Amino acid sequence: MHLVPRPLPPMPIINVNHACLECLDLTPARIVLDRFLAQSWEAIAPDPITFQIMYARQVGDPRELSEIPEVRLWFVRLDAHYPMLAYLVDWRSELSRYGAMLVPHQFSTVEGLIYNPEAMELFVMGKLFYIWHWLGDRGARNPEKLQQWALALGYEVDTALFSVLT
Repeated sequence: MHLVPRPLPPMPIINVNHACLECLDLTPARIVLDRFLAQSWEAIAPDPITFQIMYARQVGDPRELSEIPEVRLWFVRLDAHYPMLAYLVDWRSELSRYGAMLVPHQFSTVEGLIYNPEAMELFVMGKLFYIWHWLGDRGARNPEKLQQWALALGYEVDTALFSVLT
């Protein structure tokens, strides 16, 4: 008997175009996220979200997307509507970019993305508190996974914190 592995389902992708960014239209995100979040936790946990951002820039514009005010403002609005999204994005490819949309930072040609440390601490802790509660509502609390999430943003969280939060 020869077993053929089933192909993995594609990651949910939120396609955002220039028009949506300009008028703060969250429709592309709502379509994907509302359907995604309506599933059971077991169905969504292994399936991270990615973004395809289509924003036309002038030739020679050296800015990263997270340095463009219209793009950042769209992400601030998105985060206000879906505060758990920082936990649901792909931690390998999207989490640092998502953080850059919401946390003050600088780019260095040597070190890459450098977040403001105090702002990152507030971002991580605020998200951690919210996500802990949100996961609890779904019966899916996992301190180790949340520690891994925080570590993906360069922040270590002591396990003892979770005993205070319950």
